[in-house]
Amino acid sequence: MDVVEGEMKIEKEYDQGFRVEHEGDESSKIKQKKQKKATRCDQQYQTPPPDLPIKFRKRIRALGGSDIALVIQKCLFKTDVSSGHNRLSIPFNQIRQTFLTPQEAEFLNSGDNEKKCSEMEVMLIEPSLRRDTISLRKWEMKKASGSSTSMYVLVGKWNSVAWRNALREDETVQLWSFRINSKLCLALVKRRAKSNGYFFES
Repeated sequence: MDVVEGEMKIEKEYDQGFRVEHEGDESSKIKQKKQKKATRCDQQYQTPPPDLPIKFRKRIRALGGSDIALVIQKCLFKTDVSSGHNRLSIPFNQIRQTFLTPQEAEFLNSGDNEKKCSEMEVMLIEPSLRRDTISLRKWEMKKASGSSTSMYVLVGKWNSVAWRNALREDETVQLWSFRINSKLCLALVKRRAKSNGYFFES
């Protein structure tokens, strides 16, 4: 093998080694990003949640609402803000406390994924304090293992809610429930991070 061939072989081996190392770095970065996101979302779920902002309490009281309760505090995932999915997921294992009456829960259980799901139309106070109606359903999500996981979802007008309030992936939101004349209503609150804790958007 002459000098030129030797140099070409060395360059080729270097390029291959650099490419493998570079691809490994990229893969490692993606894994680290996913791990950081999962950790951040877990921490936000475990953190004692701030109380409902005063402006929301005033709006709810003005509407004659009562029985205010935190349903979930969650980190928004890509599917929560994707127009192709058009839904906000409310996983059962993240729900802070029961927000449905036995009758409401039974009604939502009466549907399944093989036919039209039963749904409830509820009033939603958006982060902007705008009021609209949205549909609440129960979904059973099938896993590759054959098991399934249960969740509630807000559907119907969710894309419009996400667009109007500029909801983005990785943002933290809270969903609160309240009652007006015993009728279920919801309020969605956005949260912003601060170095010494969390505070709500004004």
